[in-house]
Amino acid sequence: MTQSASHDEHDRHGAMWNPLPPASLRRVTAWSLVLNVLLSVLKLAVGFWGGSRTLVADAVHSFSDLTTDIAVWVGLRYWSRPPDDGHPYGHRRIETLITAGLGIALAAVAGGIGWDALVMLRTPHPPRPLTILPLIAALISIVSKEWLYRWTVAVGRRCESAAVVANAWHHRSDALSSIPAALAVGVAWWKPEWGLIDHVGALVMALIIIRVSWQIGWPALRELTDAGVGDRNTEWIRRTVMGTPGVRDVHAVRTRFIGPRVQVDLHILVDGRLTVRDGHEISEQVKRRLLRDGPSVGDVVVHFEPEG
Repeated sequence: MTQSASHDEHDRHGAMWNPLPPASLRRVTAWSLVLNVLLSVLKLAVGFWGGSRTLVADAVHSFSDLTTDIAVWVGLRYWSRPPDDGHPYGHRRIETLITAGLGIALAAVAGGIGWDALVMLRTPHPPRPLTILPLIAALISIVSKEWLYRWTVAVGRRCESAAVVANAWHHRSDALSSIPAALAVGVAWWKPEWGLIDHVGALVMALIIIRVSWQIGWPALRELTDAGVGDRNTEWIRRTVMGTPGVRDVHAVRTRFIGPRVQVDLHILVDGRLTVRDGHEISEQVKRRLLRDGPSVGDVVVHFEPEG
């Protein structure tokens, strides 16, 4: 026999398809869009006017952030929707797809930064900037993007949005990539013959960004392949279920992620002399315990069977 939870029961227990509070997510993403546009235009204009090719390249990188902001902005309108006939488990996999895409985008950005640095190692350093303004613009970019990262990652973690957290790391990658740009402009202004430090710093930043892209993209790709919660959490689920009065055994424990929440599907054995109503109550107790105490459990389906 099978005990399945209704949508109303899920709502009472805070299940996975309760929509996230999207106002703060939309707000931080909107500010991200505005700030990226302003910074990109500022660095591009100052780079051309001040004679800094490094800052112009950094401005092009900043423009790439706009695509990720737009992807998150559009995605927010869809993954917070409740289940419907076409998507009975909700729309949170849309967020997972966007998160995986952001991880890949970060890796591509890191690859571009690293490749440009390797190429520029054999290229004469750009001429001395005409003014100190490119250095000021680069420093403004570093400070503002780091501030935007901290705000975005805090909102993303509070609302359990992996895509917004991934977008926050894209902001930090922009801040990190602006550091060698600032160094290059500063060194070019002070000692043009030391221009090599720009390219070495860019390689270091590229490695950092690649590591972040792996941390963001790999969990999303695992989720898309229905990976479970791992042996440790699965064993915790088994112990919790076995600690429920009336449960004789548990088997066929299966888990998968839907967004930030875990869906659990399992079978329990109960005394074969119990009534259907009694078996139903035991399965309800199992479900309530997992939803209350489980590792981000958002949905539980319990199948109860007579022992023997």
